[in-house]
Amino acid sequence: MNPAIGIAIYGTRMYDRQSLSTANAAHGFSLQFIEAPLTALSAKLAAGCQVACVFVNDAVDRPVLEALGQVGVNLLALRCAGYNNVDLAAAEELGIVVVRVPAYSPHAVSEFTIGLLLSLDRKIHRAWARVRENNFALDGLVGRNLHGRVAGVVGTGQIGALVARALRAGFGCEVLAADPIVDQELVDIGVRYVERDVLLREAEIITLHCPLTPDTRHLIDARALSAARPGLVIVNTSRGALIDSAALIDALKQRQVAGVALDVYEQEAGIFFDDLSSEIIDDDVLQRLLTFPNVLMTGHQAFLTEEALAAIAQTTLQSVEDFAAGRPLPTRVIAAQVRAA
Repeated sequence: MNPAIGIAIYGTRMYDRQSLSTANAAHGFSLQFIEAPLTALSAKLAAGCQVACVFVNDAVDRPVLEALGQVGVNLLALRCAGYNNVDLAAAEELGIVVVRVPAYSPHAVSEFTIGLLLSLDRKIHRAWARVRENNFALDGLVGRNLHGRVAGVVGTGQIGALVARALRAGFGCEVLAADPIVDQELVDIGVRYVERDVLLREAEIITLHCPLTPDTRHLIDARALSAARPGLVIVNTSRGALIDSAALIDALKQRQVAGVALDVYEQEAGIFFDDLSSEIIDDDVLQRLLTFPNVLMTGHQAFLTEEALAAIAQTTLQSVEDFAAGRPLPTRVIAAQVRAA
C-alpha cells in the first residue's frame, strides 16, 4: 500500500471517481479529485502530490509543466491514449515522466463508431426525436444499406482493425485501409491497403482512427473533401483536429458530404464534458455544425463503458505503482521516440 504517494486527478467526473477509487483498493494511493481542468493556476492544487493525472483536453504545455514541477510533481499520468496535448520535450527537460494508457478498451470505441454510422446512415436519431412527438411518418428517413459500399478506415491499430473487421466481415462492405503498418489478418479477410489519398478519393464512408500528429492534422481538409466521392459519409471518434471543421461546413453546404458523425471536435476543450445547456456557446463553427440535419454529434463518449473506465483506472494506477517502485514503464511516452516514429 502507498498512502504516502499522492495523485492529483484533474477534470474528474463522477465516473472517474468511481472507477479510480475502485481500482485504488489494490494500491492505496492518496487520491485527490479535482473537478477543474489542469492549468498553470490549478497546478498549485497538486501541492503535496507526486503525480498529476489528466485527460484529453488538458493543455499540458511548458508553463503548466513548470508549475507542476514547482509543487513537486514528477510524474504526469494521462488517463487516455493520445498525448498530443503534452509538451513532451519540456517534460523531459524538467524531469517529469509522462505515462499514458495505450489501449484500454478498443471494443468500446469501435462499437460506438459502428453505432454512430448506423444511426447516421439510417437516421435513427432523427426517428427517435420524431416519435417522442408522436410523429410516426417515415418521410425523410430513407437510409442506405452498408452492404456492398466502399468503406475507408484510416488507421488500423486496435480500434481501426475492429472497425474494419466489422465492416468487412459483418456488413459485407468493400474495405479500404490506410496505415503505415499492414495488418495481414485484415488482408486475409479482404481488406485492401491503399495510400491515404486513394482512400480519401474512393471511399463512400470514411472512419478515422489515427493519432493526431502534424502529418494527420486536418487530413480531412478542403482539398480532400473536394476530391472525395459526392455523398461521402464521415465518422470521427479519434481526434477532432483530424478534420478541418470550417472546410467540412463548406462541403456540407455544397452537398458534397452526405452526413457526418462526430464524437470529437477540434475546439472541444472547455466545452465537452460539461453541462452548458443554460449557457451561450460562442463557438460559431460548432453551433453551425449542430444546425445541419445530417450531422450527428456526441460529446466525446466513445470510450465511456464500464469496462473501459476500469481498464483506464487500472493501467493508470499500475503505472504509478511501477514508477514508485522503480520498475520499467511500458506506458511511458518519450519525445525522442515520438519524433523517431
